[in-house]
Amino acid sequence: MPIAVPGGARTPQRTNRLPVPGSGAHTVPVLIRRETPADIAAVADVTAAAFAGRSETPVPIEVTLLGELRTSDAWLPALSVVAVGDAGEVIGHVVCTRAHIGPDQSLALGLGPLSVLPAHQRRGVGKALVHAVLGAADAFGEPLVALLGSPDYYGRFGFRPSTEVGVTAPDPAWGAYFQVRTLTTYQPTLKGAFSYAEPFSRV
Repeated sequence: MPIAVPGGARTPQRTNRLPVPGSGAHTVPVLIRRETPADIAAVADVTAAAFAGRSETPVPIEVTLLGELRTSDAWLPALSVVAVGDAGEVIGHVVCTRAHIGPDQSLALGLGPLSVLPAHQRRGVGKALVHAVLGAADAFGEPLVALLGSPDYYGRFGFRPSTEVGVTAPDPAWGAYFQVRTLTTYQPTLKGAFSYAEPFSRV
């Protein structure tokens, strides 16, 4: 699930691939909080702006994906998080949705889309969002979060290749780019094929 910062490109199931955020020279003060119903339109606008430069369609696929996720059983409102600027405007968003692992469909999370307005990229907003959603997932007792993105960047959040813990990607071609972050309640018995929420395979 992409972040709207430089890097990364889409492939058939790339909607969940997180591009590499830049390491800007300065950060901006932001409030990170749970999304409210009043934020939904702004979140869609942020997602559209973040991915507009890399989209092959008039409306970026990430916007459509986000809408489909909202109406699916995989949507977890408490794990839809926004970054708010000084004027109270939404400048970034990230979400984790329900995913499953293995034949017994053990619970897990898939991270993305992750979006930051272009004017606020490379200022630490994406980093703050990732930290916040991981902290929230851990607080809710989730065992593991997966994503598709740069190992060099996301490794600093504790992500590592999924194969190191016995979790296999939906597409073997993703290789080391498919990563997981284990959380407090993780148990080594959590192994098997990872399945994203249904909209990821359809949108």
